[in-house]
Amino acid sequence: MKQRAMGIEFIIDGLVKNGFAVLPQFLKQHEVNALAQVMQERKNLFHQAGIGRNACHAVLEQIRGDEICWIEPTDPLAATALAQLAELKYALNSQLYLGLDELECHFAIYPVGSFYKRHLDQHRGEDTRVVTIVLYLNPAWQAHDGGELRLYLGEEQYMDIAPVGGSLVVFLSNQFEHEVLVSKRERLSLTGWFRRRLI
Repeated sequence: MKQRAMGIEFIIDGLVKNGFAVLPQFLKQHEVNALAQVMQERKNLFHQAGIGRNACHAVLEQIRGDEICWIEPTDPLAATALAQLAELKYALNSQLYLGLDELECHFAIYPVGSFYKRHLDQHRGEDTRVVTIVLYLNPAWQAHDGGELRLYLGEEQYMDIAPVGGSLVVFLSNQFEHEVLVSKRERLSLTGWFRRRLI
């Protein structure tokens, strides 16, 4: 419990100072393995992800190649991770007054050779996505496996983050363009957004 509280404080400190944070071992190895197993068991429920929203929605594999499966807030097989993320949301609201209302999230699988081009996590004309979270579920990920999250810190600056199982990346959705580099093995994550209520 103390370690989790320290991890949340680390994330909050990173958001305040830099707008992002990378926390290794947010989940324990057995929790990573359990969620990875859930993803494998639900593979027939995944569909090709698209870009844009409503009438502008389109599937363009030259831009985005992942497959996704949305997670219900009451999903019993994801309950442990969702409860920990709910703790994080509560802390973000109580300390940073972000007005976060809900977590919208999905499982994401990047097949070998897939990627996601540079983008911002905001739909045009909306600002309900406040904080992006990416929780990696890849056991024994190696440097040569690729699939890094490239977080752009400025015009010429970026940071590459390896999708190591159990690690959590958190950043302000409207501030950081990012992309997923080509993955050389199947890449798994729980990806989502803490959202504020649309007024």
